[in-house]
Formats: sequence, structure tokens, C-alpha cells
Amino acid sequence: MISYYSEETPFVLKGKVRNSKWLRLVAESEIRRIGDVNIIFCSDHYILDINRRYLEHDYFTDIITFDYCEGEKLSGDLFISVDTVRENALEYGAESFDQELARVMVHGLLHLIGYDDHSEADKKIMSEKENYYLSLRELV
Repeated sequence: MISYYSEETPFVLKGKVRNSKWLRLVAESEIRRIGDVNIIFCSDHYILDINRRYLEHDYFTDIITFDYCEGEKLSGDLFISVDTVRENALEYGAESFDQELARVMVHGLLHLIGYDDHSEADKKIMSEKENYYLSLRELV
């Protein structure tokens, strides 16, 4: 089950049912199934606190993914800074806030599936997967 929460932000995702169908399609396409996935929308300061406390990183980020997967079942917490997503959408210019938010959500799910983005080669694969799954979003 995919659940949505908000911490330190008034943001509420519109179209949760459609979004959940899309993320389930992504999981199924990667031969996985959704277990318990929590998507927590938060402020920059909230995610910075998580980054410092749990990862010992002292910087803002758009998403932090905590992986609790067991086998083929995807479970985890995706903390998403709505503030940073909004800034990135403006900075990159090519995408709307909604598109950038969808990219960040699928990025987190791809991490749960096992994709990484540490090397340039990994980043390229991750970006290609994001673009592919974003193109499927309109089909749901």
C-alpha cells in the first residue's frame, strides 16, 4: 500500500489514487510488488534534520529514501522536500512542479527497486528509467 503524509508543509498531493496506480505500474514493470511505501512530503528544514540525524549529511536535498524491502516486495519511506522540488522545477525550467515531483517520486521508488545514482553510468541509467516511467504516467 502506498500512503501519503505531510510534515511541516501544507502540501497535499492531488490525484493520490492515480499516482499510486502509476507507481504500482512502475513496480510491476520491474518485476516487483508494492508492500508498504510511505511518501512523506516535508519542508527543507525537516529533510535537513533527517539528513543530519540519520545520514550525517549537512545539506538540503529533494529526497531521502529509507529502504525496508524484503525480496520482491518494495517497502520504504520516501521523504520529499516540496521546497527543494519547487526550486529545482524553476531552476531546470523544462519541467513543471508536478512533473518534477513525479520525477522525484519515481526516483525514490527506483532506489527501492535497487537502482543507484553514485556513478555517472548509474545516473544515466536512473535518468533513462525516470524518463521512461514518466512517459507511462499519462497512460494511467
